[in-house]
Amino acid sequence: MIKLIGIDLPQNKKVKYSLTKIYGIGIATAKNILTIAKISFDKKTCDLSFAEIKVLRQILQKNNIKLEGDLRRFKDSNINKLIEINCYKGRRHKQKLPVHGQRTRTNSRTKRDKKKLKKKLKKHVKTI
Repeated sequence: MIKLIGIDLPQNKKVKYSLTKIYGIGIATAKNILTIAKISFDKKTCDLSFAEIKVLRQILQKNNIKLEGDLRRFKDSNINKLIEINCYKGRRHKQKLPVHGQRTRTNSRTKRDKKKLKKKLKKHVKTI
């Protein structure tokens, strides 16, 4: 089991896909990391040597990439800032509605109608 930044990487996947299990690393970033580490994209995670794992750890620590907890805290602080200044996006976040202009008339049922769904379920349970 290979652990990077506290995350267990899947063993049977290629390294470029298993690195994407770390929050904040996509395929493009994973490819960049692997080219810096001089590791083949087609290599599986279970085939990595200890030296290659050590190089990957060093690269992730040296680069100023926000990953996992730091990135989550940064994202949450940005959302809280929007809510605090009471801008449009902040209000949408507070109401738990879509923020980026998505349609809400027919889609986003789970966001809009949780109350209505609960009422329907209560009525259905009472009749049974």
